Amino acid sequence: MKSRIDTFVAIITWLGVTCIGALAMAQSPSSGLQSFEPVPPGFRPLFDSAKGTEGWHARPHFDPNKLAAMSEEVRDQKLNEWMTEAAKHWRVEGDELINDGEGPYLVTNDEFRDYELIIDYATVPMADSGIYLKANPQVQIWDYTRVDRFELGSDLGSGGLWNNPAGSKGKDPLVLADRSFGQWNRFFIRQIGSRTTVYLNGRLVVDHAIMNNYWQKDQPFPVRGPIALQTHGGEIRWRNLAIRELSPDESASILLEHERQRFSSVFDGETLDGWIGNTGSYEVANGAIRCIEGQGGNLLSEDIYQNFQWRLMFQLPPGGNNGLAIRMPTPKPDGKRDDPAYQGMCELQVLDNPHPKYTSIDDRQRHGSAYAMVPAKTGYLRPAGQWNFQEVTVDGSTVSVELNGTRILDADLSRVTEFMNDRPHPGKDRTEGHIGFAGHNDPVEYRELWIRRLP
Repeated sequence: MKSRIDTFVAIITWLGVTCIGALAMAQSPSSGLQSFEPVPPGFRPLFDSAKGTEGWHARPHFDPNKLAAMSEEVRDQKLNEWMTEAAKHWRVEGDELINDGEGPYLVTNDEFRDYELIIDYATVPMADSGIYLKANPQVQIWDYTRVDRFELGSDLGSGGLWNNPAGSKGKDPLVLADRSFGQWNRFFIRQIGSRTTVYLNGRLVVDHAIMNNYWQKDQPFPVRGPIALQTHGGEIRWRNLAIRELSPDESASILLEHERQRFSSVFDGETLDGWIGNTGSYEVANGAIRCIEGQGGNLLSEDIYQNFQWRLMFQLPPGGNNGLAIRMPTPKPDGKRDDPAYQGMCELQVLDNPHPKYTSIDDRQRHGSAYAMVPAKTGYLRPAGQWNFQEVTVDGSTVSVELNGTRILDADLSRVTEFMNDRPHPGKDRTEGHIGFAGHNDPVEYRELWIRRLP
């Protein structure tokens, strides 16, 4: 963890130093970054001026889902048409990639899941542009002095997630960080799942905000996607485009660290102190709580919770099955176990559902679902054997689950009237209880257990 934090501090220091140093430079975009380090260590270039637009293709503002649904022949024809048109509007000069303000966008051939992105740009008065992340619009770029766009927020500056709903976190930048025209600007963008952080010229403008799915508004943000450079009516120059893809462990650590000072640990990493229930069915190994293979039962917190946020990391073996027990009754003295899915408020499924043996299960049994009541969105689970980050928020009758930076469940259980197999859930309206794990004989592991109480 220390090395990861040190790396981030180094990057932010690098951003701040280079940005401050540029303030006194000449106004010409072609010279405004000459004393900048091109990119910090560990990043790879997305654009090589010697190779031109190799590694990129052209696409206008076009739904990537519709493009993917085309036949290969029709799709290739479209892409060729767009690239031919793009050649009229894009050019390379020195180490700069330049667009005249018109034509299709340039889009990376590669797609990315979790990453850190460096992009420098210089533009002109009245311009309006942006950067698409995972093919979704957009990190906004525009003229912050343009009075006719003040009602749209141009005076707040660039860097906001422009297509997020009005009033939502990240829609507007936290500070005005744009430089005067004729100077280069630098973006540092981190995206993990849908969680998006943006620094502009070394200043935080978007802080860990969820970026919305523009193309499919009823769906979570895509797992993977390309980076795109928008054309929008004014010349824009790009340089120092570089990316660093994050490992699953890095991504989980970053998500865990965000505002961690607001959370308290509920696991010491060495013992089951503070836990009750079927303690004999669980063990502590390598800093994690693990259900003993072939055993099960409920391991519950001693403390009782009402409304809370619970952060944790978990690892599934192939085909692994477990669950998070939410607002459970206190265990009975006779040792008889309550079923979290029915006697508790709910069991949030923890399941390697891509495994072939789960092909035919009900959607309400897949990972992250309020078991047998509300299905979670799928496709965001990491492969078996890798650690996942999950945050659960329980507030009144609502339960939400965020998996690896993307919200996959947002449910009001008080409104659920249809149940799997028509079996009622008498505990779903509980307002308090223990939290914990519902073992189902598989060696599922949990670590980094942090919780904070909500009002």
